[in-house]
This record gives sequence, structure tokens and C-alpha cells, in this order.
Amino acid sequence: MNAVTSANRHLIGVEESVLVIIDVQERLLPVVDDHEGVVHNITRLLQFAKETGLPVVVTQQEKLGEIVPEIRELVSEQAVVSKRQFDCLACADFSTQLRALGRQSLVLCGIETHICVAQTALHAIEDNYHVQVISDAGSSRKRSNWEVGIGRMREAGVVVSSTEMLIYEVLKEAGTQLFKRILPIIK
Repeated sequence: MNAVTSANRHLIGVEESVLVIIDVQERLLPVVDDHEGVVHNITRLLQFAKETGLPVVVTQQEKLGEIVPEIRELVSEQAVVSKRQFDCLACADFSTQLRALGRQSLVLCGIETHICVAQTALHAIEDNYHVQVISDAGSSRKRSNWEVGIGRMREAGVVVSSTEMLIYEVLKEAGTQLFKRILPIIK
């Protein structure tokens, strides 16, 4: 096993995973709790994804504006999927893009945690995906809704993690060339 793969279903490896960023959009972001921290951690995850080759899919809920510029500038046009559904897996375009990647582990983040992130995670668990939600890279308008969403996903078997937990989990060890490239993202 090399530094970016994992045979353990509770540990994330790059070869079997995809980073899914859900609905971090101009009209919704300003009203969510800790929106600056959410954007900061998602941009760190995107920089990490670029360095490690982790594929990224970004969703954009119709009628909520564009993806915020800080995130939009870090993703390709092909990575963005427009949707009307709250559950990303209920969107045909999203499901098609996900199947084309052939990955069995989803790393989810975005807004709102108790709606789109939770519905996607719960559906993914039922479809036998390994799901990890990055708790500090997601939020809801009210902190209490974020807490309920995280709790419900955890009870369903979703692994709840943080930005740094994910990064160090994939890196597995210090001192490598990859670790040296990632260190500025961590700091």
C-alpha cells in the first residue's frame, strides 16, 4: 500500500475517493454559520486535492447564484454540476459524473449540512459508498441544524472528520515529498 491508498474502509485513500463540494454559493453562503471558516477549509481541501490527484465534483443548486469565487477559481468547469434536487445522488448528471470516476469513497463538505449534505450522505451509505463528512468544511444557517445533521449522519454510519484529519490520514507519514508540498496548506 502506498501513501495515498487505503484498504481500511474507515481510512480515506486518494485512489478510491472523490471530494464532493456541495452548494457553496453566493446567495446562500453569507447566511450560514462560520461561512469564512467553511470557505477557508474547502479551499485547503481543494489545494490538497490538486496536489494528491483527488478528483473533485462541485454541485450548484439552481437559483442560489454562482459558486463563490474563492472556490470557483480552484475547480474546472467540468467539475461543476447544476442540480435542483437536495440529494446530489438524485441528480442524474451528478450520478453520471460520479459513476464515471469509479470511486467508492465520498468525502463530502459544503452547505447546508442538515439538508443537501445529509441527504447525499444518507443516500450514499444506502448505495454502499464509504462516506466521510468533513465537519469543519460545512455548515448550516443555524448551528443547531448543523449539529443535528452531523449527529444523524454519524448514527447512519457516516464517518465524521475534519480538514486536518483527512489530510493527515491520506498523507500517512511525515518527511515525504508529498508531505513537504502539503505542509504549507496545513499551516
